[in-house]
Amino acid sequence: MANPVDTHPGYSVYFDYRVDVLRRRNRVTATHGGRQIAQSDHALLVDEQDHGLVFYFPKADVDFSALEPMPGHHTRCPWKGEASYWTLVDGEEPVAWAYESPLPQVAQIADHIAFYQNIVTVTLGVAKYLPRWNAGTAKS
Repeated sequence: MANPVDTHPGYSVYFDYRVDVLRRRNRVTATHGGRQIAQSDHALLVDEQDHGLVFYFPKADVDFSALEPMPGHHTRCPWKGEASYWTLVDGEEPVAWAYESPLPQVAQIADHIAFYQNIVTVTLGVAKYLPRWNAGTAKS
């Protein structure tokens, strides 16, 4: 019997399903056992209907020396595409995932990785201050 997720029609039937991808300027950090695994001022906040909020870190901001890929472990989401997984070094359970070639509706999450927040602690810090923009002193 086929996996129902593999045959799910996704956006072709449920065109109004929401997966909102929001850029954040806040410093977002991922740690496990006191070790920082990722930190970024350019994380994406994914707010998916029927799911909790998840931060996706740019891969350039992730310490991959703490992670090992799980090449035989893949899943398919009808809203985001096929996911690849990572475990902690010497670990067995997945702690992170990414969509290498996400569906067009969520293309922004390409080159980003997310962490299971029940295993890895993800914290949200304050965004850097932006000075007020002044259009200048030109008078009309």
